[in-house]
Amino acid sequence: MTETQFHHVPVMLEPCLDALAIKPDGVYVDGTLGGAGHSFEIAKRLTTGRLIGFDRDPAAIEASRVRLTSFGDTVTFINRNHSEVKATLEELSVSQIAGALLDLGVSSHQLDEAERGFSYMQDAPLDMRMNPNDSMSAYDVVNTYTKQELENIIFTYGEERWAKRIAEFIEDARKNAPIQSTGELVDIIKKAVPKNARRDGPHPAKRTFQAIRIEVNNELGSLKQTVYDFIDALAPGGRLAIITFHSLEDRIVKTAYRDKEKGCICPPECPVCMCGIKSSGKVITRKPILPTEAELEENPRARSAKLRVFEKK
Repeated sequence: MTETQFHHVPVMLEPCLDALAIKPDGVYVDGTLGGAGHSFEIAKRLTTGRLIGFDRDPAAIEASRVRLTSFGDTVTFINRNHSEVKATLEELSVSQIAGALLDLGVSSHQLDEAERGFSYMQDAPLDMRMNPNDSMSAYDVVNTYTKQELENIIFTYGEERWAKRIAEFIEDARKNAPIQSTGELVDIIKKAVPKNARRDGPHPAKRTFQAIRIEVNNELGSLKQTVYDFIDALAPGGRLAIITFHSLEDRIVKTAYRDKEKGCICPPECPVCMCGIKSSGKVITRKPILPTEAELEENPRARSAKLRVFEKK
């Protein structure tokens, strides 16, 4: 996989760099390397500092090595999920970091690589694994989950109002033969969603594909704890910048930030704090930073992006 094949436009690059307020001698973490667009600009600003880049996708690690080769030992590549940040930093003997960035969701190259099965716009085997070495794929979800499980996933993770009908249509279709491809699944979803509901709004398969992808990759399962772990790893004055792409992610990040800012978890009726949990810092972005119109013209995939920033005490 070449760098060109893996190219993507980094979302909200300048706001992210501003938010991180990069120090040339600081240690930074990019929890979602992807095409290394953000990482390249972070590494450019380092002198004696260090960048630690995570990605669960081996292809992203390979392409990032090529893209960032000029930075030599400044960059450390970690082929793991960013949820493992705490253990990884301990292994690397890194006690504190000056800042971190998480660009959540599926990357542009994963959508563009038809054979990965992420896109409802291209026919491919049902896969959707961010790490191709993981055991469970979209094929397993679509063909082995019960109708009720499918409905719950599509409704919860996709916020799809037609979740029940889509689950019913999937169950009926797979009685004849397993559903093998994204194209087959798109056709089933189109039949399930009433015609008048397909006239406006996004592609009828968008929400269902999002839901299945989240389930396959367990994207929300440990997100709140991951945010806590990143904040705990920050040095005083260090910042965590997180880009989300749908309301479920954004809600989790917003809540985790608020928890870490508040600290104390004692019931309101307690006259004094008994838990001893102190505030870790402050939320810099009371409202999320959104992409500009100019960026959206250049990169329409940034449309639903929201950036939230937390600063350690």
